[in-house]
Amino acid sequence: MKAINRISGFACIVASALMMNSTDLFAWGQKGHDITCAVAREHLTKKAAKKIDQILDGKSIVYWSSWMDNASHTPEFAYTKTWHYKNIDADEAYETAYQEPAGDVLTAIEAQIAALKSGTLNKEAQALALKMLVHFVGDLHCPMHMAHRSDRGGNNHQVQFFNQSRNLHSIWDSGVIDNARKWTYTEWAQEIDTVSKKEIEAIVAGTPAQWGKETFEIATRIYEGTPKGSKLSYDYVNEWSPVVEQQLLAGGLRLARILNEIFK
Repeated sequence: MKAINRISGFACIVASALMMNSTDLFAWGQKGHDITCAVAREHLTKKAAKKIDQILDGKSIVYWSSWMDNASHTPEFAYTKTWHYKNIDADEAYETAYQEPAGDVLTAIEAQIAALKSGTLNKEAQALALKMLVHFVGDLHCPMHMAHRSDRGGNNHQVQFFNQSRNLHSIWDSGVIDNARKWTYTEWAQEIDTVSKKEIEAIVAGTPAQWGKETFEIATRIYEGTPKGSKLSYDYVNEWSPVVEQQLLAGGLRLARILNEIFK
């Protein structure tokens, strides 16, 4: 854990430098990941919550929700850089799209689930796998992390957002969220987590692969509705903020389902 904490501190410096770059490589931004994990936290079983508390030494999954965005830029965790996304070009089918040799968000999620279920990990390894899992489930539900490889997940897809030059990826990381509501992550989680038990059962059904395909289909709709050079403002935020809320809620509920199944 000491090594991880040292890396985390260094990663904050790296992240600060990256924030000054106009090309945003993260998914949802910190608030989006915090919302996802805050929703998940409210749906954990007592047994799962207790086990997670032990593994993470009392810190919640919200505390670690964005850690991977920083850690992936450090030498020790550079191997995880491609694990945040699964890019699929317009002429590719989801099921047969190009596979990143080092892995993608879907293979990363499946690998962490298998590792945590194996019962062979020591506490430090469990903590690392858990930190990865809670982040990557969030990434799986961010549309621009299932976007085109040819434009680097929308990073090279330039538009005007409130009269400023932005790329489509950054708008979906934080632009829509930040302009839709001025809530804290806890307020976001409370306001969107209002569905019935029956609705939750429908949302959490399926597999990570199926959830990823849903996100890919949303990304396809976004590209169709947001050509390069589009001038976007309040109308765009109003149109797409319900989709953002849908994905944040789904990500949180599905993460809870996964964690409850692991720590049952």
